[in-house]
Amino acid sequence: MQKKIKVLHVQETIGSGGVERTRLTLAKHLDKNLFDQKFVCTIAAGNIPEEISAEGFEVISIGQLKSPFQWMQHQKVQRIIEEYQPDIIHGAVFEGVTMAAINGWLKKVPVIIIEETSDPINRSWKGNLLMRFFSKISDKVIGVSQSVTEEYLKGKLGISYTKAFTINNGVAIPRIVLEEEKKQEKLKWGLGENDFVVGSTGRLLNSHKRFSDLIRAFASFAKCKEDAKLLLVGDGPDRKSYEQLAKDLGMSNQVIFTGYQSDVTLFYRMMNVFSLVSAREAFGLVLAEAMLNKLPVVATRVGGMKYIVDDQQTGFLAEPFQVDEFAEKFEFLYRNQETSEKMGDNGYRKAMANYTEDIYVNNIKNLYLNASENIKN
Repeated sequence: MQKKIKVLHVQETIGSGGVERTRLTLAKHLDKNLFDQKFVCTIAAGNIPEEISAEGFEVISIGQLKSPFQWMQHQKVQRIIEEYQPDIIHGAVFEGVTMAAINGWLKKVPVIIIEETSDPINRSWKGNLLMRFFSKISDKVIGVSQSVTEEYLKGKLGISYTKAFTINNGVAIPRIVLEEEKKQEKLKWGLGENDFVVGSTGRLLNSHKRFSDLIRAFASFAKCKEDAKLLLVGDGPDRKSYEQLAKDLGMSNQVIFTGYQSDVTLFYRMMNVFSLVSAREAFGLVLAEAMLNKLPVVATRVGGMKYIVDDQQTGFLAEPFQVDEFAEKFEFLYRNQETSEKMGDNGYRKAMANYTEDIYVNNIKNLYLNASENIKN
């Protein structure tokens, strides 16, 4: 029997974000006959750690990494490496990259892979210097979008073209939602059969997601439109301030906060338009999900999103913070249903060709296999 390749994943919090979801995808779908996996994180929270464990893989929480050189935390990772003896260490998120690169190098793990999962436009010069160093002692550096790879890894950090490359994130193909199920869910949330629903999903955190801009844009668009609704799926520390903003704008009856939902597909199916107006975004996993649900997208021209959304083909791109422009795009899609549906179809085809979890898992599988072969040779 062929010996399994051992992969040690190292990252910051495993909660409910995009990075965690891609790791869950690997736990579920990476060939268990070829690979064994173990997951190390600073903090484990929410359902995803339990789902990873249910696939038969251990999740180890070591506590917060308060600085890149907090030696006590590095020693914990080193002990795990000594016990597990991984063939590959794969770090994601800056804290995970730090722990994977330093301890993989010190403990001579055969293959060190680090992954830039953010859009690091505000990273300090010290952070960039560290990332350049971590890249130097790693075998491969993944960017989660063309923007991250070309503009940051190769452009700003000067990482070689043979070491840095792109593996786009991938999402699951949506389950089938019956019309009766959708109808009942709409009733539950106070949505009319013919309401025009602008939707978004994600952690309600304003520092870069900018849901405040989305609420303001919707309020401008939805004046005198009782059939217009904004559906915000997710939870987070800024939810109360968003609810107050909707109230201040006279939109309390038209902005709906659902809180965290495990079955997001059902909510996508209740939307007519999906919008993500982040100030920065490395990839934008929810855009791929929305496109697989045949939704036209209104998004900001930042990070990976400008590559995912084809402006005027699968939706619209606008500069960040441009509330009036977002409102204009909503108005256009509200008044042009045929174009809206065509954009949704175009987006679906693009997402199926580029952003499914099968494509993602296959790319990671090939990376691991090729890296392992190179070390053997």
